[in-house]
Amino acid sequence: MARAQLVSMTPDELKACTKKFAVDIIQFARIIPRDPINDEIASQVTDAATSTAAHYRAVCRAKSRAEFINKLSGAIEEVDELTRIFVRSRETARAKQRAAKQQAAKRKESRFTNQQSTTNQQSKISQSKIE
Repeated sequence: MARAQLVSMTPDELKACTKKFAVDIIQFARIIPRDPINDEIASQVTDAATSTAAHYRAVCRAKSRAEFINKLSGAIEEVDELTRIFVRSRETARAKQRAAKQQAAKRKESRFTNQQSTTNQQSKISQSKIE
């Protein structure tokens, strides 16, 4: 697993970064194939991404250390939710890939078995004609 690299940003840079991330997620949500499951995931990801940006803007307006910590914890919770969604989506995609590979192998095996059966039948027919 790759390790995250620490990057130093000013509050304004991080504010711009979270805003860009939210906009990118919204654009992504608009282009994924539409079905009930993707719609739900897109909604969750969009809500969490835009909420992260909003929480961080609120962090920048905090008037006390306690308010800063409180607002920052809200932003962290939203980032954590995004992480859970992405991890689940990745696990689901991997499971679908494994299932597709297994189905392809079964189809290949089935074609081979059918081909063997046809060859055996043709062989029996040929032998019966010889006799």
